[in-house]
Amino acid sequence: MSVTKSTEGPQGAVAIKLDLMSPPESAKKLENKDSTFLEESPSESAGLKKTKGITVFQALIHLVKGNMGTGILGLPLAVKNAGILMGPLSLLVMGFIACHCMHILVKCAQRFCKRLNKPFMDYGDTVMHGLEANPNAWLQNHAHWGRHIVSFFLIVTQLGFCCVYIVFLADNLKQVVEAVNSTTNNCYSNETVILTPTMDSRLYMLSFLPFLVLLVLIRNLRILTIFSMLANISMLVSLVIIIQYITQEIPDPSRLPLVASWKTYPLFFGTAIFSFESIGVVLPLENKMKNARHFPAILSLGMSIVTSLYIGMAALGYLRFGDDIKASISLNLPNCWLYQSVKLLYIAGILCTYALQFYVPAEIIIPFAISRVSTRWALPLDLSIRLVMVCLT
Repeated sequence: MSVTKSTEGPQGAVAIKLDLMSPPESAKKLENKDSTFLEESPSESAGLKKTKGITVFQALIHLVKGNMGTGILGLPLAVKNAGILMGPLSLLVMGFIACHCMHILVKCAQRFCKRLNKPFMDYGDTVMHGLEANPNAWLQNHAHWGRHIVSFFLIVTQLGFCCVYIVFLADNLKQVVEAVNSTTNNCYSNETVILTPTMDSRLYMLSFLPFLVLLVLIRNLRILTIFSMLANISMLVSLVIIIQYITQEIPDPSRLPLVASWKTYPLFFGTAIFSFESIGVVLPLENKMKNARHFPAILSLGMSIVTSLYIGMAALGYLRFGDDIKASISLNLPNCWLYQSVKLLYIAGILCTYALQFYVPAEIIIPFAISRVSTRWALPLDLSIRLVMVCLT
């Protein structure tokens, strides 16, 4: 009996010990669960991310779409400001640097995820932990500043892209509507275009608001893949139409300067930098992938496709129109329905792209706001913030 008691004693002690340890462990689980909820998208949980993440093909579609915006139409004018040789070479170098920086960002995020045992890491977290690992004591103590600064500039940049998109949508739709009476089926006539004045551009912007609100209510990247695919197809068709026209009659390129004045090179640099728009969507895409190990290869492939399209469109557009190239190459096209359809296709593509660019600031602002209210008010607050952000752009 004494042996039994002695064996039961330790078991009882162990049981008591386990009971004493269980509350802290439960608290830890709750704490981890709460922190996971705050770090995640308001519409998806960690489990759903692993089982319903985006595929390799979907990530490639989003990456290409994140870059292919309105900037490509202004690249021929940018090459004019740099020179027919300097422009394409600069675009190649800028594409390589952008891709290299994206790879560094992804590698840092993946390394910190392994070191800190986190499922994913956003832009701000990566910068903050990078500063904490810096040997400089001042940077370590102020690492949280880096996170806030990066998040602020990401919000400003991505919402800035959204503002540009809305202006582009309104201006292009206004151009098509005002020229509708002069638009013909003959693409080889040189008739003067007589524009019919219509309503103000701001009213055109307002007409797009209901569609934009519906688009930004989509909070799942898997669903947004459909719109990114439609945008890629519409923009690809429009680019094929443009290239088909500009390659018909390319004049002698010897009249064009190889290197333009250095005074105009900053104009080229600004337009080219604006064209590479996807730096803000890189980590969100990597975080949402089913298998993030394939993302570096997808990143290299996507940026190679984008840079090749940029160089081709920029060089051919400048070769075709020379000094007559306008701010957007679509303005150099004949006033017939075939080439007016380029503007309509781009309107459809940019409209679908808006939701992807909007996704980045939404994923920064909305989880932060939702973490400060009860679960009951989470969804109404989410929808309200999205509506306000769209109206602000």
